[in-house]
Amino acid sequence: MSGRTIPPGVGEVGRERLATLNGARSTANEAANGRLEERLLQAVDDRTWQLLEHRRRTTRPKDRGWLVRRLLLVADLLGLSLAFLLSVGVSKNFGHDAWIDFGILIASLPVWIVAAKLFGLYDEDESRADHSTLDDLARVFLLVTVGAFPLALVAGYSNSEVLLFWACGIAFVTTARAVARLVSRRTLAYVQNAVIVGAGDIGQLVARKLLHHHEYGINLVGFVDSEPKERQPNLQHVTLLGAPEELAEIVRLLGIQRVIIAFSRDDPQETLQIIRSLRHRAVQIDIVPRLFEIVGPNAEVHALEAMPMLGLPPARPGRSSRLIKRTTDVVGAALLLMVTSPLFALFAWRIKRESPGPVFFRQRRLGINQEEFTVLKFRTMRVDADEGPHRDYIRNTMNGGGGAGSNGLFKLERRDDVTRFGAWLRTRSFDELPQLINVLRGEMSLVGPRPCLPYEVEHFAPHHFERFLVPAGMTGLWQVTARAHSNFGEALDMDVLYARSWSLGLDFKLLLRTPLQLLRSAATS
Repeated sequence: MSGRTIPPGVGEVGRERLATLNGARSTANEAANGRLEERLLQAVDDRTWQLLEHRRRTTRPKDRGWLVRRLLLVADLLGLSLAFLLSVGVSKNFGHDAWIDFGILIASLPVWIVAAKLFGLYDEDESRADHSTLDDLARVFLLVTVGAFPLALVAGYSNSEVLLFWACGIAFVTTARAVARLVSRRTLAYVQNAVIVGAGDIGQLVARKLLHHHEYGINLVGFVDSEPKERQPNLQHVTLLGAPEELAEIVRLLGIQRVIIAFSRDDPQETLQIIRSLRHRAVQIDIVPRLFEIVGPNAEVHALEAMPMLGLPPARPGRSSRLIKRTTDVVGAALLLMVTSPLFALFAWRIKRESPGPVFFRQRRLGINQEEFTVLKFRTMRVDADEGPHRDYIRNTMNGGGGAGSNGLFKLERRDDVTRFGAWLRTRSFDELPQLINVLRGEMSLVGPRPCLPYEVEHFAPHHFERFLVPAGMTGLWQVTARAHSNFGEALDMDVLYARSWSLGLDFKLLLRTPLQLLRSAATS
């Protein structure tokens, strides 16, 4: 923290730590580096020192990539072996032939691992902060599919053995990988020290997102900027480490493993010079693109004579894609309504018991092409609650006000209007279950932008209207990745990003991540 008081003797100990971690200084730069070290000693927090101490105690420092690759390797070997044991054991009762077959699997494991490497199953955890096992699912499916059937042809297994191994292999490898990542994220080796180059609006936005997502395993050490902007109230504790020309030395002294470039310079040549100064450092460099508001998850990089080009697909889905999306909505909503029908009865009883009024809350919202419809939700507030405070909150937020509330979330707190059971429903987003009826009616989709209120469009920027290119959804990019950790304007930008990045693959990924997000009550409570 900036201005941190250092106990007697810590300065010398700190210098010894830095020297041990990073080697002796050259005499030519000793004075300048000494001043930089002194400033860093005042700035670095206890968490950063803890990570540095961990690296110092390790003969060969083990970073995130080293750790996760090995754990995933063990997970793949274990998952494949268990799947093979189960599939062959069921059919052969672990007889003599079964153990011969298992020996064949052991001999083939190196080929499986090389294939997994070629599929990129060990390469992305180090560079991508938000990488998860769900992102591996399609490639695990391909790996097991491509590997199982050639193995069956060579060894002559029956169809039932192959199908059982195929199904169990996908399930066991995926589960083992999820466990491996869960274990790795509980270790200090997984956490990366990071700095953000640029303390302007974009840099501070990145900082706030990092601080809200501890699951990324990134310890934000501070900002690097020669002309920083005044920090937001919730970022006052994030210190300014130095100027961009000192970045290479800051990276060396503090064991920085990730550098995030967030518009620190208007001159591209200066930004290039900053990046090139790190060419001898084993550091991950992330660059926030200039047009990050419209660069979605499905943007592709292609090339013209080795010049990289960023490709953005058409924003409006094709006819066949819309048909598949609608079919998925109808089938999914019908199944979910059947499964959750007991909850509907229970919630209705509790709502009527706690406060007078209807079970459902009905409100006019805007869907695709700004068409109005009546959204259904379980009532969580008193019947006479006024919408005026929400109007004022939205107007204040879009005009630059409306910071995080007392709970650190960008969400209007209305404790006096919300019922006790309604607060619990909101915590788990169960109040939105009746929107499954809206999905069946064709007014909403399972995945899409949040259905906005008509008066909210008064504060839209022109590009925000692109969110109406796709149907409104019960869950979406904003709900899964940020929820109440982002303000209204940022939520709108994420809705636009979803509309411009829409794909069936993205929809299925967001649907799979939604249950995990609902379990994190801190996101909305």
